[in-house]
Amino acid sequence: MSRFRFRFFSVLADAVSVNAAVLAALLLRFFGYIPQSNFDAYLFLLPFLTLTYLACGWLYDLYDPEQLDSPWSTTAKVLPAAILGTIGLTAFAFLGGAYTVAFPRLTLPVIFALCAVFMLGWRLLFLRFGRISWPEQRTLVIGSDDIANDLVASIAGREKWGWKLVDQVSSRVGLSQINSIIENCDINRIIIAAPDRKREFIEQLVLAEHTRLTIDVVPELYETFIGHTQTIIGDIPLMRIASGTPPRYQRWLKRLIDIIGAVLLLLVTLPILLVSAIAILLTDGGPVLYRQERTGLNQRPFKIIKFRTMIKNAEASSGPVLATEHDPRITAVGQRLRTYRIDELPQMINILRGEMSFIGPRPERPVFVEEYIKEIPGYSERFRTKPGVTGLAQVNGGYATTPERKLKYDLMYLYHQSLGLDAQVIVETIKVVLVGKGAR
Repeated sequence: MSRFRFRFFSVLADAVSVNAAVLAALLLRFFGYIPQSNFDAYLFLLPFLTLTYLACGWLYDLYDPEQLDSPWSTTAKVLPAAILGTIGLTAFAFLGGAYTVAFPRLTLPVIFALCAVFMLGWRLLFLRFGRISWPEQRTLVIGSDDIANDLVASIAGREKWGWKLVDQVSSRVGLSQINSIIENCDINRIIIAAPDRKREFIEQLVLAEHTRLTIDVVPELYETFIGHTQTIIGDIPLMRIASGTPPRYQRWLKRLIDIIGAVLLLLVTLPILLVSAIAILLTDGGPVLYRQERTGLNQRPFKIIKFRTMIKNAEASSGPVLATEHDPRITAVGQRLRTYRIDELPQMINILRGEMSFIGPRPERPVFVEEYIKEIPGYSERFRTKPGVTGLAQVNGGYATTPERKLKYDLMYLYHQSLGLDAQVIVETIKVVLVGKGAR
């Protein structure tokens, strides 16, 4: 079974498990026959309780097979997910008014117990008899102490989950030799278990541009205070430093959200778009829209679409230059549009074309990209993901943030991107737009 099929099967199995648990609890409560009024209350709650339990399962990584490699780790995730889901069901039952008044509250503890049993039961059976097939986690362990040796032994027992130990090297091995092993042995995962090979070494490894490489470290005590453990192998926690590419389901879901969001935003802001276009025409004439070549995913060029906020032929005498604070080329209407990011709204068309996403590194012009690639180490890494209308650099800095600082935010997003992080950036973007922060 592939990872994608496992995720799909897990969601379906949990949805069935949850509803089977509720129905079983109702049958126990009413001794084998559920009165119509009580059944109607269940039918009303069905979509809410199903989505609630699935959301809690996602929150506790129940749909990531890599996190469910032992009965103990599986139990430790299913139980809190079932507890939180039952709390959500309780809230819906009490707040549903006349629609849920007939839902028997005394069944809630039984529902929790049965949900935990059903959701845990099929997973334990899968652990015993199932198998996940995915691109191998071809792993290189860096380190030779006891922790590194324990990792090697644990990885050897995880072959059914796609892990394969390719090599183990001493912490004294140089970066050039590590890069050679990565290329020659098709390594896609590195675990650094050597305390003396951390910050500078990891930076150099990431900037070597191994696009499929996931890097984990065994954290020291201080790092556990400031970081988050993503994986446990055996009894050893690992902290994710860099990741190759996000899961396929996450890319599909992000694309779906982009399409739906772009269409809705265009419809909702249609009056603002019309007023902005008229204001540009009345104050400075046409054209209303401005198309400019930018560099996108995998350094492919595309034409970005924005409202024109500068005078016509703004770069006729100066050539390509970045906007500056109080730039005299910006029109009065353009300044207003920039302050509240209204000039960015036409980029919804770029999103619908698949050239951009809502969240990602801001796309730069090719002339500046060539300059930055030569001058800033690791700059080409940012082209491994689609450019975005907004991003971490925009909500944390703004127009005036230097390319070097923007790159740090872009890499932070690239290596840790998730739908949760996207939601956080969207919320911060709304705050930026409302207060006009960082505009020029």
